[in-house]
Amino acid sequence: MPKAKTAYVCTDCGAEHPKWQGSCAECGAWNTLSEIVLQPAVKSAGAARGGYAGKAAGASQVMPLTEVALTVEARTLTGIGELDRVLGGGLVEGSVVLVGGDPGIGKSTLLLQMLGTLGVQLPSVYVTGEESLAQVASRAQRLGLPLAPLQALAETCIERILEQAAQVRPRVLVIDSIQTIWTELLTAAPGSVSQVRESAARLTRFAKETGTSVFLVGHVTKEGGIAGPRVLEHMVDAVLYFEGESGSRFRVLRAFKNRFGAVNELGVFAMGDKGLREVPNPSAIFLSAHAGPTPGSAVMVTREGTRPLLVEVQALVDQSSLGNPRRVALGLEQNRLAMLLAVLHRHGGVAAYDQDVFINVVGGIRVQETAADLPALLAVLSSLRDRPLPEKTVAFGEVGLSGEIRPVPNGEERLKEAAHHGFRRAIVPKANAPKSGRVGELEVVGVERLGQAIDACR
Repeated sequence: MPKAKTAYVCTDCGAEHPKWQGSCAECGAWNTLSEIVLQPAVKSAGAARGGYAGKAAGASQVMPLTEVALTVEARTLTGIGELDRVLGGGLVEGSVVLVGGDPGIGKSTLLLQMLGTLGVQLPSVYVTGEESLAQVASRAQRLGLPLAPLQALAETCIERILEQAAQVRPRVLVIDSIQTIWTELLTAAPGSVSQVRESAARLTRFAKETGTSVFLVGHVTKEGGIAGPRVLEHMVDAVLYFEGESGSRFRVLRAFKNRFGAVNELGVFAMGDKGLREVPNPSAIFLSAHAGPTPGSAVMVTREGTRPLLVEVQALVDQSSLGNPRRVALGLEQNRLAMLLAVLHRHGGVAAYDQDVFINVVGGIRVQETAADLPALLAVLSSLRDRPLPEKTVAFGEVGLSGEIRPVPNGEERLKEAAHHGFRRAIVPKANAPKSGRVGELEVVGVERLGQAIDACR
């Protein structure tokens, strides 16, 4: 028998190499090359078109965009408001969505609940490669879902999955999970780079040619990224990540890529005995219910996607017994915390070089915007002085290296959200403050320098 030809593919960027080497020559990542077996594609009518009896794609032609029908893509509501928000307003026909997250976080539960509500209006199929049909039916009963509209298939071969899909013609197809799917054209093991890439490509082609909306469940690595080649995330239209702290019943669904909506959109769920339940007012769970004013606590208004959120930032400043005091940030960038402490010393006259500083964002949420600079410094100052901030006070703003308070986008919406939750005072950049100085019952204090913000907290 002729010797099988092999190649080595980078799991991060998908680049192929003729022989193994320590690092990828394209992206520079180390120890990411995995071996695959190269085989010529089988020329058959089914395999050439994705393994299903679909219509042959016509030859493409060059045409001006003025002749293309500029119609708004039709969206279908899934019946789960937080999921619709993250998807950009609903499910788009022919879209491919990749859902990742830690084991047991609720990926399969959310998609099964979605099919339970969509099955009445749209035919759908749940393909499971990790569980039996009895396990899927048992979970659906436990969640209280109607079993009549739910259709399931226990299969891992992509050719047979697409063959069944061509017969049933579902409008929504869920693959749980993509790492278990394999194709007969390759001899590599399921979950390998070549199998995941080829199976995802076949499913994407099927979705675009038939208009079926496809959801792919993806495993994650130890670092938290989607397992498999990085090109998998480039193939799909949207990438959603499920996040949640261990021991907490709250789950956060975040969009990291979305061709049909806003990126970094956020959906909040609570896990219960009947599955995932929507949290329409997530600001309530991100604010701690203190009996009274507490030192080291500051409330900020962050923005995730199109939604403003009230989040509590807590700080603990304590005398350090080490030569190099610790700087620990949970939910904020640690390097930015070190920079802000230097600005506080240089332009605020408050030294913390001999203190351990710990910053935590309540609820396990990660704040990635610069609007958290000012409330983080105010929380540190409050803990250092052991003096709480004025009651019902909210703050946001970016702090520059020269001590200036820079404006942040969507300041008016942030102020309206704070006023809606009963806050009475806001310390914000002067450029974000309204001319009247008030938003309803909320008094707005505009500041230009860090010293002015510190004085406003007395």
